[in-house]
Amino acid sequence: MIPKTTAVIGAGTMGPGIAATLSRCGSAVRLNDVSAEVLERSKAATELASTVLERVEAPSAPGGSVTFEQDLEAAVRGADLVIEAVPEKVDLKREIFAKFEEYSSPETILATNTSGIPISDIAVSLVHPERVIGMHWSNPPHLIPMIEVVPGEKTSDTVRERLVGIIKDFGFEPVVEREVPGFVENRILYAILRECVSLVERGVVSQADMDTVVKWGIGYKLAVIGPMRLLDMAGLDIYQSVASFLNRDLSKEEGVSSLITDRTEKGQLGMKSIGGMYQYADQDDVNAHRARIAAGLVAVRKTLSSL
Repeated sequence: MIPKTTAVIGAGTMGPGIAATLSRCGSAVRLNDVSAEVLERSKAATELASTVLERVEAPSAPGGSVTFEQDLEAAVRGADLVIEAVPEKVDLKREIFAKFEEYSSPETILATNTSGIPISDIAVSLVHPERVIGMHWSNPPHLIPMIEVVPGEKTSDTVRERLVGIIKDFGFEPVVEREVPGFVENRILYAILRECVSLVERGVVSQADMDTVVKWGIGYKLAVIGPMRLLDMAGLDIYQSVASFLNRDLSKEEGVSSLITDRTEKGQLGMKSIGGMYQYADQDDVNAHRARIAAGLVAVRKTLSSL
């Protein structure tokens, strides 16, 4: 059942998309942030996400809305579901979840959108840790229709089952996982990125060609098939043969490549700083790239949804 009222705490990168998704499905969403400036910017971001959801013909239901609330208690009081999307700092999350516990009713699900902090670490000092659960949306949250559901050590089965049902009801795919650092999605993504960065750094391939080979040689197939099904298609004997010699040669770097650290030290962070692995002419150029990426994700989601 879609929650009648949802509080989304944190209006930065993920909050607006999450709010737009739930409001489209009929929930009255209160989007909260401590920063008035961030909250004001989130209005346009939420509207844009809502427009994109129209384009992908996402599931919808009447009665939804998004209001913008700077007071945390006002946002949380009476909510059926609270979704935390604040910066990845465990002390901050522990502090804010203690307030959630104080302001919410005993039936309220307290979910965290953390991308890797163990759920049990966030809930460790709470009186009722059984109410806390991981609800990791993939960025951009309104376009990637998959959510990782990660119970902590003390999360109740009832909370897990309720959250799975909510996610299914707004048309997303819930993936229930055990608690491991980084969860499943980021562990796979970072393993891929580590090898990609290593090969570019060693001069094996240019960064542009790397993007091409992953986009068309790997991403295209995996988007339709999935890695476990791909093993069946290729043949487990083939995988065993290739892995027996190739696995030894794959990157085992435990640190972060200088290809990344040299840029971050110079403030070259990517699109947020108009320069990273690629250079962008100006903010308009960044916006154009983002628009093309969003259009591509819309088209791919429509196609995959029909398969």
